[in-house]
Amino acid sequence: MHKIPVTVITGFLGAGKTTLLRNLLQNNQGRKIAVIVNEFGEIGIDGELLRSCQVCDDDGEMNSNIIELTNGCLCCTVQEEFYPTMQKLLTRKDQIDAIVIETSGLALPKPLIQAFKWQEIRNHATVDGVITVVDAYGLAKGNLVGDLEAINQQRLNDPSLDHETPIEELFEDQLACADLVLLTKTDLLKDDELTQVKNWLEKELHTGIKVIPCHQGEINSEILLGFNAAVEDDIINRPSHHDTEEEHDHDDDINCLELSMEETINPQVLISRLENLVKNLEIYRIKGFVNVTNKPMRMVLQGVGNHFETFYDRLWQPEEKRSTKLVIIGRNLKPSDLIMT
Repeated sequence: MHKIPVTVITGFLGAGKTTLLRNLLQNNQGRKIAVIVNEFGEIGIDGELLRSCQVCDDDGEMNSNIIELTNGCLCCTVQEEFYPTMQKLLTRKDQIDAIVIETSGLALPKPLIQAFKWQEIRNHATVDGVITVVDAYGLAKGNLVGDLEAINQQRLNDPSLDHETPIEELFEDQLACADLVLLTKTDLLKDDELTQVKNWLEKELHTGIKVIPCHQGEINSEILLGFNAAVEDDIINRPSHHDTEEEHDHDDDINCLELSMEETINPQVLISRLENLVKNLEIYRIKGFVNVTNKPMRMVLQGVGNHFETFYDRLWQPEEKRSTKLVIIGRNLKPSDLIMT
């Protein structure tokens, strides 16, 4: 029986998963691809970005090829939200060539993959492969998981230190589950820094797992699809820190706030204010849309650490209200923290 191949794209906050997925949809080589986006936060930033690629069918909520799951981490809501979503998609099995799931930056891949062992899903879909997207620049600079050399030395001296923080455990679990690792933001690194990152990652991965640089999400779709790995049947060979736990807990201090502004704004002024926030608060990720002064197009803003990227994705529609909306993800954030002067 033909099973729909499902590709899971995982990775840390701001690594570039959505950019990768946009490029895949724009260069789908005729495939009909359904997308499940596990957005962290009530504003559907990633879903909007993906729809703006204008190559996906979208004729209503029930028949949309892009489905957003906004009720929390996908690995924590498998039964409540993912399972019924997959059931709906599988009723359209003859209209879909592949499914791609973009997990949130906080989602563990393994609980999601285990859901494909459920009989109702297993009979119709299989996990073709898991792609882990890694921010090479952040990793080299120690912004995400600490200094590379320091972590390597800790592992040599005391393996128990590998799990010091939930963020570190999450990163390691994403690597352990990968069939392919894509390195983003490599243009920001010197050759020797990139070599150091690749060498370190290759030591952390299972034998044979490739590490490939990927600039701005541009990579041949033939590399991303068609692993035929049947990952759900190979799950025992992909160890996780949470294998012996009935449930897992994320860092309860990590939260998400939304910042909305109706007035138009100068992007340079906005980025300067956001940079000040990042200096004073523990912020992991900023993303959203900006209503730029005297511009008919909507600006997309994405930030990790003190590195911000912007681009214009489309014209503001006549019927939509122009406003700036940002999702800010960090630790112990309070609404009062987002007052920018």
